[in-house]
Amino acid sequence: MSTHATTARTDTRYAPVTSVHYELVPARRLSLETVADRTGLHPDLIRRFVALGLVDAGRDHAGRLVFAPSAPAVLARIERLHAGMCLNYASIGLVLDLLDRIDRLEAALRRSGARSDQPPWT
Repeated sequence: MSTHATTARTDTRYAPVTSVHYELVPARRLSLETVADRTGLHPDLIRRFVALGLVDAGRDHAGRLVFAPSAPAVLARIERLHAGMCLNYASIGLVLDLLDRIDRLEAALRRSGARSDQPPWT
């Protein structure tokens, strides 16, 4: 928080006015322990996913991993792909990228008004 003195016109004289400016509050982040509790995954496995680039994580001021609120859903998707399709974790990154690209392309088709039941080349 910072305080700045400015001047405002009061009748015919200038008087100091104090205004308060608040720093933007960063979006809520989840700790590694919270994500592990919510997903049922071991923290070491989550660290491995971070190292493989499957889930995004940042670091807090103490150097601990922190995650976006959407991380548990991303991790659930990873586990569904691993269990349901018998994919190794390295190939899941490629599948996630392709699924995201398909989502973006389908959204673009919806915005353009194109019929989604016909291929774009017809």
